[in-house]
Amino acid sequence: RSHQASNTGWRARAQRRVLRRERAQPGLAMNKYRKIIKPKEALVKDDEEIRVTAAGSVSAYVSRAAKLFNEMEKTCLTITGTGNALTKAVTAAEVIKRRFKGLHQITTLSSLEIVDEYEPLEEGLEPVWETRNLPAMVIILSKEALDTADPGYQEPLDESLVIEVDPEELIKGKGRGKGGDDGEDGEGKGKGKSKGKGKGKGKGKG
Repeated sequence: RSHQASNTGWRARAQRRVLRRERAQPGLAMNKYRKIIKPKEALVKDDEEIRVTAAGSVSAYVSRAAKLFNEMEKTCLTITGTGNALTKAVTAAEVIKRRFKGLHQITTLSSLEIVDEYEPLEEGLEPVWETRNLPAMVIILSKEALDTADPGYQEPLDESLVIEVDPEELIKGKGRGKGGDDGEDGEGKGKGKSKGKGKGKGKGKG
């Protein structure tokens, strides 16, 4: 039995090595496997959260921020993004900071572990799994003071850099943007420590 289990484990490891090699050489033998597309879980989102996607519109995210700060009288909002949406999340935060005065900022970078599963299309092959890490970002913008000791903290912009716009004009935008969250196919879970650098990113812990 132990010998049989050992053989099974060896086959699974060999299949993973083959998969990695074949992914490095597209078209070699990936037609022997099919990626299992898993249904996306319904995620509960807070009212204060603006979930940015790579296909979304920055103007729509700014309109959403206007609704949160003005209509709903929120004092804080959270911008989140993963994968290819990180750049747009930073852009959205920078634009929002230039439309509303006195916004404190804390940025946190982390990573999500995504597990992709592939099923064989031929007999004799074992299912294989591939793990990849997807970067994730959370940006908090608050009218109230935040923890200045946080590595990801940024003080409000000088008011001379802020151009406030009529709230009604902002809210005329098209809602929250389009598209689903990037990189959510597969099973994901967050990891602890994270680093960030550059404008609008900072350092922080996930």
